[in-house]
Amino acid sequence: MARKTDKILKTNEEDIKQILPENIELIEDFLNYMETTDHAKTSIIVYKNNLEIFFVYLMKHCKNKDFVDIKKRDIMNFQNHMVKNELGSARIRNIRSTLSSLSNFIENILDEEEKWEGFRNIINKIPAPTSNPVRNKTILEDVQCQKLLDLLVENKEYQKACAFALAWSSGRRKSELLRIKRSYIDENNLIYGSLYKSPEKISTKGRGRNGKLLYVYILKSKFKPYFDLWMEERERLGIPDEIDDIFVTKRNGKWKPVTVATLDYYAQNFTELLGVDFYWHSMRHQFTTSLHKCNIPPSVIKDLIGWESTEMVSLYTDVDVDSELGKYFSEDGIKQVEIANISQL
Repeated sequence: MARKTDKILKTNEEDIKQILPENIELIEDFLNYMETTDHAKTSIIVYKNNLEIFFVYLMKHCKNKDFVDIKKRDIMNFQNHMVKNELGSARIRNIRSTLSSLSNFIENILDEEEKWEGFRNIINKIPAPTSNPVRNKTILEDVQCQKLLDLLVENKEYQKACAFALAWSSGRRKSELLRIKRSYIDENNLIYGSLYKSPEKISTKGRGRNGKLLYVYILKSKFKPYFDLWMEERERLGIPDEIDDIFVTKRNGKWKPVTVATLDYYAQNFTELLGVDFYWHSMRHQFTTSLHKCNIPPSVIKDLIGWESTEMVSLYTDVDVDSELGKYFSEDGIKQVEIANISQL
């Protein structure tokens, strides 16, 4: 099934209403500041959830203490509370980061108010827990991807096949897959005979309300066959041509674009069919790894996906050391490695 983040530290409206009014006001001021400084809505939601977790903890375990009176001992005890509740280190670091951002807001923006005079950020005075991944990474080989696509086509589940193939051929994040339009898949948008390039930039994860705007590249050979099958099915179903979204569903008798929830449902189905834990982000790893195995230079992979640094290529490339060495060495010594034609991917 699709991977889910364990919500160990849950909050509810009743608990939130009991948070000290001064702390509620502080949360609202901080979130307003985040919105004013053009942070993405999704980031603001995360900030809000993290702060509610912390302030509900203060309400229950620290006599609803005002944030101005927070001490290092309180941060230490809160972190220990998260560790004991088996939150992953990445989740703990994320909550700590939110508290640190709140403290910086107070220190830099509210410092003129008498209440906050002399306030200092103490969050990082308590060392964060050692990074310790709690999830097993799913590494899919091309043969597994192809078998799944063959099965989906055999079952005539063409939209599912198209969605999977789009992730397989582009390495885009789950939400970004839904921003790619039918009209993008056009011969006029084909470069070098092998890559569709979106005619406009789409919003991707990044700073700012609209995220980072990037052109999207899609490998034709891996995507077009499944796109064509789904387009033929769309025509048979009578889905209006004016709907430029690739993926649609019928609600209340009308065809409408799908939401991320539909892709989450697909992920559960793919998990059952693959026999391994499938999540859409694994395809970002799969795409990067496939390019790397074909000896595409890291700088090209970086530009293709839209990263700012080649360090991200290493992070998303899943190959073991022995396999990597085998590309360059044989019984005859050092091998001459050739870069694959991207149309062969």
